[in-house]
Amino acid sequence: MIGLLLTAQATDSLAEACGLDPGFACEWVFDLTDNGTLARFSEWVVAKPVKVLLILFVAFVVNRLVRRGIRRLVDRLVEDRTHKAEERQRDEVEDGRFAAFHSRAKQKAQLLTVQSTRSKQRAESLGTVLRSIASLTIYSMAAIIALAEFGVSLGPLVAGAGIVGVAIGFGAQTLVKDFLSGIFMLIEDQYGVGDVIDVGEAAGVVEEVSLRTTRIRDVNGTVWFVPNGEIRRIGNKSQQWARAVLDVEVAYDTDINHASAVIKEVADGLWTDQLENATVLEEPQIWGVEELGASAIAIRVVLKVEPGEQFAAGREMRRRLKDAFDAEGIDIPFPQRTVWLHQIEAESVPQPVERTTPATPAGGAPEGA
Repeated sequence: MIGLLLTAQATDSLAEACGLDPGFACEWVFDLTDNGTLARFSEWVVAKPVKVLLILFVAFVVNRLVRRGIRRLVDRLVEDRTHKAEERQRDEVEDGRFAAFHSRAKQKAQLLTVQSTRSKQRAESLGTVLRSIASLTIYSMAAIIALAEFGVSLGPLVAGAGIVGVAIGFGAQTLVKDFLSGIFMLIEDQYGVGDVIDVGEAAGVVEEVSLRTTRIRDVNGTVWFVPNGEIRRIGNKSQQWARAVLDVEVAYDTDINHASAVIKEVADGLWTDQLENATVLEEPQIWGVEELGASAIAIRVVLKVEPGEQFAAGREMRRRLKDAFDAEGIDIPFPQRTVWLHQIEAESVPQPVERTTPATPAGGAPEGA
């Protein structure tokens, strides 16, 4: 009985000195010295700082591992994009077209180099942002855990942070959406500066890509700032190759075979000339009659060209077709209308019946009255 009382008294003394959940250092010093003040001092001076240092060390190790993983991801993205750029440049050189156009070959190589460099810069910028976010998150969690070791009540802090987070979430959800969309766009390399894209309401040349917005200048010179979160679909007209599709209309009395041969000759001439702003990559193709319209027959011709050059190729093709059609006597149709007149014969028209009125005598009454 006396032993139990002594044990209970020792337990109460330990709880009074080190609390209901005593730490190892406090309990150990209290057992050695039976001094509550010294035990509490050792807990605050030795045990808690050691725990905090351990927490920070674990956070440091986790942060290094996460940053290394992000760095490897970015390096893989840069390597993949560099490999694609080098492969495309090698294909351009092996194609043989650059052998006769040394200045253009140099310009193409410089353009590919600039695009590759921009792609690397975007990937590295994305890696920097992701590493900063990871470090901030990890060290913030470590700081919260360290404060809990010193007895700081985290309930009001967490509740206040939750309320602030909810308010920011509702108020800045569009901003967060734009930010996340920008991250995925940079990771997937959907488009870059200098590309011609169509995002729905706006279409033009990309001038700047950030994590929040994309700046586009259209053909009229208008600058569009499009939030990344508002982009539902993207049509990139500047990747690998493009195609100029022309529906050439001729009159109904035109010989289709002859018109197709003239169109093919003009397209082959453009392919042979290899103009600087209209580089045709492959032999043009005549796909045949595309439409029987109200006033014309449409013959479709397609040209595979360098990305972004389909517009200039189409304009040059139309100019040459006009000259060729004039030389060959092929009419470029205009709206026509045939009017059918139905003439009614005179014999078939019923004639009106003439009615005779009896003559009235001078006395004012009809005869025989």
